[in-house]
Amino acid sequence: MRAAPLTAPTVSRWALLVPLAGLTMVLALLHLSIGARGMPPSVVLDTLFSFDPANFNHRILFSLRLPRLCAALLSGAALGTAGLLLQSLLRNPLAEPHILGLNAGASLAVVVATALPAAIQPTTVERPLLAACGGAVVFAAVLSLSSAGRLGMTVTKLVFCGIALSALASALVSAILLLDQETLEAVRFWLVGDLAGASWQQVIAALLPLAVAGAVALVIAPRLDAMALGDASAISLGVPLKTTRLVGLAAAALASGTAVSTVGPIGFVGLIVPGVAIRLTGGRHLDAVMLSALGGAALLVMADIVARSILPGREVATGIMTALVGAPVFLLIVARRL
Repeated sequence: MRAAPLTAPTVSRWALLVPLAGLTMVLALLHLSIGARGMPPSVVLDTLFSFDPANFNHRILFSLRLPRLCAALLSGAALGTAGLLLQSLLRNPLAEPHILGLNAGASLAVVVATALPAAIQPTTVERPLLAACGGAVVFAAVLSLSSAGRLGMTVTKLVFCGIALSALASALVSAILLLDQETLEAVRFWLVGDLAGASWQQVIAALLPLAVAGAVALVIAPRLDAMALGDASAISLGVPLKTTRLVGLAAAALASGTAVSTVGPIGFVGLIVPGVAIRLTGGRHLDAVMLSALGGAALLVMADIVARSILPGREVATGIMTALVGAPVFLLIVARRL
């Protein structure tokens, strides 16, 4: 596959990051304010800066809404970063955790673990790593199958293999849930990407793996700039291609697996955000990594706001909202590229 040419950035890093950070903060405040019990911004700010355990509104915000917000921010940033790594390393604008089997593999690993006897089930801290391993196994199979044949890996083969193996993993999940009613009850909302059950324990468990994945993305970002010029140019600049791809893909699996274990298999965040980030930054991957993480966080928070408010008195799963936006974008890219 041909490398995408780099173009000079038209705006500075901070001209992009500062407004997006401000938008994310506004969305976060709105996210905490809305719900079955509306909270004015003054109560939200009072909770954040002078929490009172005896105040009922403060307890609702701290125990229910704040962990949900943190889960959305962390998972959105993880999916945006994972999508950027996949698209840059594979040089494929359709590369995204949900499409290439990472989310499906992570979901299968979590469902299998949930179906195990209670005595040997993984802890909340272990679930992100387990989900990352499941996603990595399916993704490795996708890469292996799409690289077979005399033509090697192409955009079409990669996407079709990802869709096929995602369907296989989803079929195995369905089979487990049909045979185990208890597991079905435990994960049926989580499987459509639902943030309602997010807890502080899950948020804390996600912090370390996401920090590692984010640090890796920032470290290899300069190498991605060189790799965008083509393999020959990158080698001449001293970039270790195999090591960079292996480390970058492992970081993408860790980020997407952690997001799935926290909020469920939410798709298309990693498809929409990275492409925009690369264009806005002119192909500078260090800037694009930060913009993708922040943009992914803002997009998932926005989707969760819409999911909670679109039907009065009821909530729609956040994963449904991202699919309603992401599926048409995916089809548009396919129509232009294939």
